[in-house]
Amino acid sequence: MNFLARLFRSGPGPSRTGQVVALTRAQLTRPHTPAGDPDAQRRLCRGMRPAGPGRLRASLIARTQFFDERVLAALSAGIRQVVILGAGYDDRALRFRSPGVRFFEVDHPATQRDKARRLRAMPARDGGPVLAAADFRHDDVTAVLRVSGHAAGQPTLFLCEGLLVYLGRPACLRLLSAARASAAEGSELVASLATHREGADSARVAAIANSRRRSSAEEPWVTILPVTAHLELLGEAGWVVDRSVDAAQLGTGAEAGRSMLVTARPATSVTT
Repeated sequence: MNFLARLFRSGPGPSRTGQVVALTRAQLTRPHTPAGDPDAQRRLCRGMRPAGPGRLRASLIARTQFFDERVLAALSAGIRQVVILGAGYDDRALRFRSPGVRFFEVDHPATQRDKARRLRAMPARDGGPVLAAADFRHDDVTAVLRVSGHAAGQPTLFLCEGLLVYLGRPACLRLLSAARASAAEGSELVASLATHREGADSARVAAIANSRRRSSAEEPWVTILPVTAHLELLGEAGWVVDRSVDAAQLGTGAEAGRSMLVTARPATSVTT
């Protein structure tokens, strides 16, 4: 699940920055279901090299809270499939384990191999995630989900947390469209969007942001857009936004205007 999924590294290693996100979340107090494991994130992080997210911590905490709430709301509403796009070391399949609910996690093969190894090392319990490998720049996510056992005819909660910033617009559109193609009536998309003020040059904003990041050479931020442009992209992919919240509104100290959190439902008709 996550916004630091390593999609741009050609080498064999798993996502180091994805590990930073997991390490940060392991320090947070978060909810869990009665059958879930409140210690899952810490267990998944065992052996990772310590690191901190720096100035992104407040935004990460806000996103984590927002997405956790949406997962719990979906489970309460009876949704029995959760797809986490760019899952990284997300622990929600374990933290929010619930009878009859299947979690599908899609991410780069290198990260998925390391995640699978870590899951095998944890105490064996039923209800773990279905891991699927994909490079979002090229692979057909609809086909990946189908082969993994996802039932496109049943409502699904799709989580796309902090991932789109790492993809170019065409790849964002393909991914969001693939999720829409797998989304039955009653499905929901929850996404985080990297934003900037209206009128600013998006390429320049991304360049300045990357100049301040140590990981930009391997994992550059690509898609940072004004809110209106993001909403147009979601609409083009077949999603109708129901709710949008600036991360700064969630009281964690996140900087205003930098991250928008949205929920969306499938449009009744999709223009191709």
